[in-house]
Amino acid sequence: MKLSVTCFLLSPPDRLFYLASAPPDPKKGSCLCSLLIAVSMICSIYFVGSAFVGKQYKERLNAWKLIEAVQKSDECKDRCRPSGSVSLPQGIVNEKSNYKMQPLWGSSLNDDNPQPLASLLAIAVGIKQKEIVDRIITKFPLSDFVVMLFHYDGVVDKWRDLSWSDSAIHVSAVNQTKWWFAKRFLHPDIVAEYNYIFLWDEDLGVENFNPRRYLSIVKEEGLEVSQPALDPARSTIHNPITTRTRNSRAHRKILKLKGNRRCYNNSTLPPCTGWVEMMAPVFSKAAWRCTWYMIQNDLIHAWGLDRKLGHCAQGDWTKNVGVVDAEYVVHLGLSTLGVFNGSEVLLSESEEVDRRPQVRTQSYVEMNIFHKRWEDAVNEDRCWVDPYQQFANQTRY
Repeated sequence: MKLSVTCFLLSPPDRLFYLASAPPDPKKGSCLCSLLIAVSMICSIYFVGSAFVGKQYKERLNAWKLIEAVQKSDECKDRCRPSGSVSLPQGIVNEKSNYKMQPLWGSSLNDDNPQPLASLLAIAVGIKQKEIVDRIITKFPLSDFVVMLFHYDGVVDKWRDLSWSDSAIHVSAVNQTKWWFAKRFLHPDIVAEYNYIFLWDEDLGVENFNPRRYLSIVKEEGLEVSQPALDPARSTIHNPITTRTRNSRAHRKILKLKGNRRCYNNSTLPPCTGWVEMMAPVFSKAAWRCTWYMIQNDLIHAWGLDRKLGHCAQGDWTKNVGVVDAEYVVHLGLSTLGVFNGSEVLLSESEEVDRRPQVRTQSYVEMNIFHKRWEDAVNEDRCWVDPYQQFANQTRY
């Protein structure tokens, strides 16, 4: 009966009745019992082995996941992610921008003929210097330069009749300097696509200036910070190093053996070398990134900044900062800031209030504040080493 029941449980359905009703056969019973034992052992081994192998597989899988997570963690740890973009996939992060205008319709996002990298001309302007500014901008081909005007008098619409006006970027803020505008609208990530930044005043004569030839000389000379030389016969000159040297492409230092601030052959500090004036500086994009960080947000006249520009020259400031003689300009020396009172309607000349003396006084105040901040920063930063500190003891004035 036991055999019959066991065989009933193990036998296929079509053999159920036959095996259950068949007379007992000792040999067959022995074979079936042996088969049953073998099957049971196989099943036991299978289930036990499956559990063991499954456990090992899970442990190995977890180990692989851990290794993968560690590798991913190490890989992600080395990523330089812009601040605020951690929650975004890296491929969607666009760190830079520019001033290229886009059409409202009909644009091709896949530009097969992208324009070559341009440079940027940024000028602080007032409507009274409209003719001078027009002559400056006309010298700069729009195929090579993006033009940006900082309107410190609030007048924008009166520029619309000029042929290049609609191609320019116009920014207006009343009674602000170009350094105030530059700190707020020329962030390095915004202008990173431009090779050079021209940050000019509006009172420059450009009859003897060609921007393309100027940049060609700058590149050949390896100048990271530069300015065009000033025509000594027609310019207002505040420092001899900016004076044009005849029969010269560019110069980086001067000799001045009389008067104050004397400069000798071994002088290695500004304003004897490594120095440009602030009315018409030209920066490489690397030098501008450094300079932008140095501009103080609240010191809008930027006096004193010129003596520190060498730290942004991407190397030796006695070599990478210079004045270009072959392409020179005229500095008219117009004092414009402080004359306009800040209203949107331009005053007549008889109604103008001249605040230029107060502007000049404020410039000196800000220069002293900047120098004090520089000294404090140097004393507080234990890790910073001035690469030109060794020159200080060698320099004579």
